Amino acid sequence: MWYTFGMASIRSTPPVPAPPRVVIPPLVNGDRLTRDEFERRYNAMPHVNKAELIEGVVYMPSPVRHRSHSKPHMTLATLLGYYFAKTPGLEEYGDNGTVRLDNDNEPQPDLFMMLPSKLGGKATVDEDDYITGPPALVCEISASSVSIDLHLKLNAYRRNGVQEYLVWRTQDAAVDWFTLEAGGFVPMKIESDGTLRSRIFPGLWLKPASLIAPDLPAIFALIDAGTATSEHAEFVKQLAAG
Repeated sequence: MWYTFGMASIRSTPPVPAPPRVVIPPLVNGDRLTRDEFERRYNAMPHVNKAELIEGVVYMPSPVRHRSHSKPHMTLATLLGYYFAKTPGLEEYGDNGTVRLDNDNEPQPDLFMMLPSKLGGKATVDEDDYITGPPALVCEISASSVSIDLHLKLNAYRRNGVQEYLVWRTQDAAVDWFTLEAGGFVPMKIESDGTLRSRIFPGLWLKPASLIAPDLPAIFALIDAGTATSEHAEFVKQLAAG
């Protein structure tokens, strides 16, 4: 359309339509998604504190109970933190951090510990501050999620090369600690004194009864004993080596 003002003519420009608004679907428990699509939807939901992709399926846990999850979580985190305090050179560990395992699995384990690459660690911290690859040790506090933690997650962690996997079944008052052997998880051997001892983190010892109680003085005393060994001293030397 043309408009004439005096001797000049001006042509009007039709308004440019706004681009269509992109609506990102929300995460829904049970959705089957690729990891990229899972991350896209998860990032669009900042109010969601925890969601996991396990074998291509979205899992969004129910609210966390105190005695069956949050208190045991704090107890196990305290044990691992004390071990780290006694083991200079270990720098990467986490609580509820997102781990990119493969295209079908992006779990958010309760706790995990990483080895440096010079000692065989396979997990790295990406530029966008997520973990990619299998942590050396993964820990899950398992109450209502036992069927997932001991089946789907166990298989995903095993297949991706997590070297040790600890599951504390709080409702059963039991601790399962698995080690990776020939591509499969096997239960860790219980020592004659009733302790479970990590093969990849020398000095990381625990007695399930002390953890379950919980008996923090006994937990600390056992870590003191484990980190006083020659194996732990050698491990610290390896961590310090260039």
